[in-house]
Amino acid sequence: MARPPRRSPRLRQGGAGTKKPGRPGFLRSAIRRLAPRLGLKSLSIQHILSENVVFPNVAPNLRVVCSSIADNPSTTAQPAVRSKVRITMARNLLTAIEIKNSSKPKLRDGDGLWLHTSSAGNRYWVYIYIRRGRRREMGLGACGSGTGHVSLAAARVKADEIRTILGRGGDPFTEMEERKAVPAKPLTFGQVADEYIDAMKSEWRGDKTEAAWRRFADVYAKALRKVEIAEVTTDDVLRVLRPLWHEKPETASKVRWRIKSVLDHGRARGLRAGDNPAEWRGHLDQILPAPELLKSGHRAAMPYANIPDHVSRLREGRGVGARALEFTILTAARSGESRGALWSEMDLAAKVWTIPADRMKEAKEHRVPLSDAAIAIVEGMASLRQSDLVFPGAKANRPISDMTMAKALKAAGGKGFTVHGFRSAFRDWAAEETSHQREVAEAALSHAVGGAVEQAYRRGDALAKRRVLMDDWAKYVGGANGQNQV
Repeated sequence: MARPPRRSPRLRQGGAGTKKPGRPGFLRSAIRRLAPRLGLKSLSIQHILSENVVFPNVAPNLRVVCSSIADNPSTTAQPAVRSKVRITMARNLLTAIEIKNSSKPKLRDGDGLWLHTSSAGNRYWVYIYIRRGRRREMGLGACGSGTGHVSLAAARVKADEIRTILGRGGDPFTEMEERKAVPAKPLTFGQVADEYIDAMKSEWRGDKTEAAWRRFADVYAKALRKVEIAEVTTDDVLRVLRPLWHEKPETASKVRWRIKSVLDHGRARGLRAGDNPAEWRGHLDQILPAPELLKSGHRAAMPYANIPDHVSRLREGRGVGARALEFTILTAARSGESRGALWSEMDLAAKVWTIPADRMKEAKEHRVPLSDAAIAIVEGMASLRQSDLVFPGAKANRPISDMTMAKALKAAGGKGFTVHGFRSAFRDWAAEETSHQREVAEAALSHAVGGAVEQAYRRGDALAKRRVLMDDWAKYVGGANGQNQV
């Protein structure tokens, strides 16, 4: 005889035997009480089952065991449910004596509060909970009674605050009173300038660039150092620039550019907003006259027609500075490249000076063909050889300074001109007085010519053609005639 279909069991609550649709009231109440303690806004039977019944952050004295539960969301009328729920929420299990005498690595105070001991023996309070299915551990401080430590009573107060925050669905990591962000003190121009230098110095070649920036931040921009970066105005910038603008136009231009760079850096970091008060075009150019340096567009260059007489007077002088300056003129090199020239870079037999990439502005190796006049200068310096430097300075293992070459230039009648200007004079001479190709002259100055594609096809450095050009230049400025006196 067939068995009759099994009916849904009667659900008992408080001794009542009436049938109720849906989830039993006592189970619903238990889950509602448990959810905020787990950092959850809501909690379902499926969620409990998905966590393998026992939540790892709940101490053994606070457990939820749901067994043989079948919850079909699509069935709303009298689902078959068998459940057994046991909830206990004990707290304040530890005592000061127990903490003192225990050697266990973990001690439970209940309801998420734990005392952990590190491998080094340091004890610290931890509150453990689950938020949106993710286990979180929150440090509450080192255990103890001294300054900077957290006592048992204080840890319980913190735990209660966390439970309250979790109960309303908040985040204790950001909402606890002790963790609320304190408004940061606004950064000053000086602080941001120092941070900019620290951030960018790895991209600068050599120590001199960093030293120049440090001098700018500490000396030239001293009036701005204590001004909040967000509050720097045009008047502040002008207060720095005006004393330099006419007396030292080149320095003033560099200071303005560096102020602008620091302010741009601050704006990129969200420390200030609006236009840059150190911007030249469309702003400061309406307030300050263009400095002489910007009017000419170039460093003061001696006309190439005057160079032969200048080199003749230069050869009458004595000293390393005069020889280094003449060598710089003959090679059309930058002053720093000449001053730092090393004997190991010279191949006198091949008549080539190879400057490594780390000493070049373009960070690319540059070969310089040496004329007979340039070779004569190098050979003449051999008698003074003290180190690997071809043009040694007064201090051991240090090259001559820019000032030494500038003095030699002035002594030979070059007052008002710059050493760097000889490169411009060389380029003007090559364009106006010779038939050498433009690309060859630019290559002699270590300038890139053409676009990326053109440069990729032009793999060589035109050394042979440049040698002819440099020999012609040496003949023009005086050749190897005259006496080079050291």
